[in-house]
Amino acid sequence: MPGQPAHFEIPADDTAKGRQFWGALFDWQFEASPGPFEYHMTRISDQVGVAVTNMEPGKRGIRTYFYVDDINAGAARVKEFGGEANDPGSVPGMGWFATCSDPQGNEFGLWQNDPSAPEPTG
Repeated sequence: MPGQPAHFEIPADDTAKGRQFWGALFDWQFEASPGPFEYHMTRISDQVGVAVTNMEPGKRGIRTYFYVDDINAGAARVKEFGGEANDPGSVPGMGWFATCSDPQGNEFGLWQNDPSAPEPTG
């Protein structure tokens, strides 16, 4: 459903400590995802997940991703209403994402499910 939270990313320079804290706090079990940086995921419902990641060293603040039906249209709407949106990227076999910010600089993301999403190019 468009606008529903899909995913939360929790930045952690030390992902072991991040997983230990969040896992103990909410009894979450994390699994590592393949990729060029550490990305450890858990599901908190059928539709919502959480990741602890070190992909942006030094970053603070949890980024929420919201479902959209069309990632390109969603990113365009963010720009139309005065926000910023990066070019959408793929997560192979899972979907598409775009990192964004609102006109006040608050970061968020958009997510489109798509099991046919290809490997990133470039």
